[in-house]
Amino acid sequence: MKTLAVVANVSSTPVNDRLLRALHREPVDCTPVWFMRQAGRSLPEYRALKEGRSLLDICRQPELCAEVTAQPVARLGVDAAVLYADIVLPMIGVGIDLDIKEGVGPVIAQPMRSSEDALRLRPLQPGDLDFVSEGIKCTLQRLANAVPLIGFAAAPFTLASYLIEGRPSRDFQKTKRLMYNAPDVWQDIMSRLVDITSGYLSLQVEAGVHALQLFDSWAGVLSPDDYSRYVQPYSTQVLDSPALRAVPIIHFGTGTAGLLEAMRDAGGSTIGVDWRVSLDAAWTRIGYDRGIQGNMDPLIAQAPWKVVKREASAILKRAAHRPGHIFNLGHGVHPDTDPEQLARLVDFVHDASSRDAS
Repeated sequence: MKTLAVVANVSSTPVNDRLLRALHREPVDCTPVWFMRQAGRSLPEYRALKEGRSLLDICRQPELCAEVTAQPVARLGVDAAVLYADIVLPMIGVGIDLDIKEGVGPVIAQPMRSSEDALRLRPLQPGDLDFVSEGIKCTLQRLANAVPLIGFAAAPFTLASYLIEGRPSRDFQKTKRLMYNAPDVWQDIMSRLVDITSGYLSLQVEAGVHALQLFDSWAGVLSPDDYSRYVQPYSTQVLDSPALRAVPIIHFGTGTAGLLEAMRDAGGSTIGVDWRVSLDAAWTRIGYDRGIQGNMDPLIAQAPWKVVKREASAILKRAAHRPGHIFNLGHGVHPDTDPEQLARLVDFVHDASSRDAS
């Protein structure tokens, strides 16, 4: 297990700045690695801490939030910590009645289907999410400036899909029906979510995160034309928010191989891609003036080591040491993944991609 010192002083630039250098497409000594959903799920120490506690219980207690966020840095040796949180926290902050059900996800008590419903999406106010700010500050102290801290939020479309469907969906029928049949209501909901999402990310920047990731987890259900018409303008408003310009932003979606150019145009200094597209082909389409993050299939991490090594090597070969590559899974760590396998993968990527950073 890796070790992580804990000291009281926090400075602005982490000792290990590989991730930040890659996000700015600067030379690195080796490819940086972090994993979505690395804070929790597969770690036995997290499962022990979570016993008898909900996700929100941990989020609302800064010391626990900091401990969970730091656990994978200590155990896996990753080059960044990602804040332990949930994408629906800003909805809770503005008073939306919802429950995060184990094995299901967010369940909305009163789904939004009308202009009257949209009125419930008020702007974030000071104090709505103080526990997030405190969690970030406590986490930065816990990390002791060892690695950068990544904050995140859901993009307006992904939040809208939960609010309209009422729970996770496969076909997003209700969301698309509203999008097509009630464009004024759609615009109202999405515009309000732009303000909420921008405010939530700004809060994280003010608290001290070093980078952000905007998750558009469900954008892959849309055609390129629908994405460009109904989603891209709102994501662009978030990604272009003046309050967020102090930090680099990763723009990530799943199932978005057909949307890469539109997502690039929406914004983000780095585009995250899943495993359904080759990394080199994706980067060619996105353009080398942007960084790229990805993109191993999360279930490959459960394969025999020779398979993991083969797939990781292929991704690194496709990246070809170009500045701006961040190694990650194509989505989150599966709960059944062996943490020792992940730690071995981190070491392998570091060793196999080692180069002169000058």
